[in-house]
Amino acid sequence: MEFKHKSVLLEECIEGLNIKPDGIYVDGTLGGAGHASQVCKQLSAKGRFIGIDQDQDAIIAASERLGEYADRTTIIRSNYCRMVQELEKRGVYQVDGILLDLGVSSYQLDNAERGFTYREDVPLDMRMDQRQAKTARDIVNDYSESELFRIIRDYGEDKFAKNIAKHIVLARKESPIETTGQLNEIIKRAIPMKIRAKGGHPSKRTYQAIRIELNRELEVLRDSLDSMIDILNDGGRLCIITFHSLEDRIVKNIFRRNENPCTCPSNFPVCVCGKKTKGKVVTRKPILPSEEEMEQNPRSKSAKLRIFEKKI
Repeated sequence: MEFKHKSVLLEECIEGLNIKPDGIYVDGTLGGAGHASQVCKQLSAKGRFIGIDQDQDAIIAASERLGEYADRTTIIRSNYCRMVQELEKRGVYQVDGILLDLGVSSYQLDNAERGFTYREDVPLDMRMDQRQAKTARDIVNDYSESELFRIIRDYGEDKFAKNIAKHIVLARKESPIETTGQLNEIIKRAIPMKIRAKGGHPSKRTYQAIRIELNRELEVLRDSLDSMIDILNDGGRLCIITFHSLEDRIVKNIFRRNENPCTCPSNFPVCVCGKKTKGKVVTRKPILPSEEEMEQNPRSKSAKLRIFEKKI
């Protein structure tokens, strides 16, 4: 299956990165290289682009798509949480811009075998990096009822989390839950019919929760942003596209803290903690997709772009 992914907020990201033709730019979620190809287009022969993705299918697709820019691109199979180490290995210590487009690619959702979709009956998988042994099946069958409740409540923000967790545990006593079809039926039974009728697909939130837990998405994001800001050159920018409130909250709070890290009580006349600002939040409010983009690409509807600029 061809790696297709419609790049969300493409023009806004390219504009937000404020690209210098001779600069060094990193895409930590390379995907099908939609954003990346536009970045490369703006780089001179002296510029450099580094793309990182943990998904082998993305690496293959991006390498092909960026073939004409091979002289200035480096593609790495890794998780963006290892960005600093991967760059240092290649002698890169400072960069001019970093982009993260979070969430699942259209390819991962549309390629049913990857087990991200609730629209087809396939084995439960959801691994973004297929070198990882643990799958969604392990979470569904091995987590305790209280652990399932916690992730569905916290990561899926589903008000029926308790009931869904209970139904999963009851069902797996009969036999292991192996497929998305089986899981869908269990979730459906846990949600009242009148809610199901109007609330979108009943499995959506639970699948989001399992995927986030399995791939440690929030943890990785929370632990990576400070070090990304640290490796930006003066005037360098970090652009992040999020797709749900949990990610967006993390980005917003970390950006805010890097802009104003002072921990002194508000009644102190002068700062004594000595913590200095690392830059400024460019986007007071997140940039959202246009009506036109949402119409052309429904998956862009929940996207939000936030930008931070380093100031030394």
